[in-house]
Amino acid sequence: MHVNILPIQDIISGCRKNNRKSQKALYQLFYSFSMKICLRYAKDKEEAIEIVNDGFMRVFTHIGRYDSAKSFKSWLSTIMINTAIDYYRRRIKSIEMEELNDKHDVEDAESILSRMHYEDLISLVQKLSLAYRTVFNLFVIDGYSHEEISKMLSISTGASKSNLFKAREQLKRMLREAGSPVSHSLNINVND
Repeated sequence: MHVNILPIQDIISGCRKNNRKSQKALYQLFYSFSMKICLRYAKDKEEAIEIVNDGFMRVFTHIGRYDSAKSFKSWLSTIMINTAIDYYRRRIKSIEMEELNDKHDVEDAESILSRMHYEDLISLVQKLSLAYRTVFNLFVIDGYSHEEISKMLSISTGASKSNLFKAREQLKRMLREAGSPVSHSLNINVND
């Protein structure tokens, strides 16, 4: 499919006027970028596609709020993350939150990301429960604090820390079962 290459500001300007061709061009231009973000939160590709599509609906609805002096990718990223969180909130109502676990180790947060390929990490993270996957992504990959996560997900700070701890433990177990040497150094800081 051939897309005319227009400057991003021209495409955004067209989207502000609800121009369908501009919306299609923006969608095609940033689909992969958005999908990469949403795959981190989704249990599978179909769910990620649903989140991406919901996110783009928000983009088109709220494009007037975008400040062209700032990075469009940052603005889009925030919308996609918030859409994934809203998706999480809707789904979590039917899923009981995991019990709090008071065991929290202080460990190095960068270790997992420095030793694994991004795709390998995402495939393992997608196997985590919804609650664990969401907290892991927000804390480790997107850099939110436990206090911020607790507000975003309407859970306690302790629940955020607990879910991160349990996510790390499950990832270690999955890596051990896969025979990966990375499992010994899967360290995620559960404190700020």
